[in-house]
Amino acid sequence: MSALDTALDVVSAVCLLLGAALTLVAAIGLLRLSDVLARMHVTAKPQVLGVLLALLGVGLRLRTETDVATLVAIGAFQLITVPVAAHMVGRAAYRTGQVDPSRLEEDELARRLEDEERRRAGDRATGA
Repeated sequence: MSALDTALDVVSAVCLLLGAALTLVAAIGLLRLSDVLARMHVTAKPQVLGVLLALLGVGLRLRTETDVATLVAIGAFQLITVPVAAHMVGRAAYRTGQVDPSRLEEDELARRLEDEERRRAGDRATGA
């Protein structure tokens, strides 16, 4: 076993441990945090970074083209889907009244919903 293989194995182990630790932090945050928006944040950010670090660790350990290509595809899928899912969960929570408006610094969605409602009311009044 060469020195490069040993170094890559050590880096792989560190990435796997850090990934597992971040995923554990996300799981604990999901259980401990109080509201939907905080839970949504902790499940999206550290969870994805933890998964990416774990994938990097596995990729450094396996080192074959097919395996690395598969891991890259998994990582890309995580990066694309998790933020969109978190956004949709937050939006659904807001619309169903699960979000406390007093905890928001700025409520941009409320303004947009009010503008949309005014536009619809105007369209109904003009018969459009």
